[in-house]
Amino acid sequence: MPGRNDNGPEKYFGDREGTEKANYHVVPHDGNWALKREGEDAPVETGGDRDKLVEAGKNRAGEHGAMVIVHNEEGKIEDQIEC
Repeated sequence: MPGRNDNGPEKYFGDREGTEKANYHVVPHDGNWALKREGEDAPVETGGDRDKLVEAGKNRAGEHGAMVIVHNEEGKIEDQIEC
């Protein structure tokens, strides 16, 4: 994957997690989907429509120049959207 970072999750997320520059992830969650902010355990939003959560993530991420990382049903990254 282009832009792959092999420094480990602590280094990769450490600079952004918990800040307004944190990226948003759309991930599988209890049979539905969740929009999560990096560094936070609790979802920002949940629902059954992944596309709606991607749009919500784009709105939130766009406010701070962050990204939305979209995962598939198995939890693997499917897309990265710069906002």
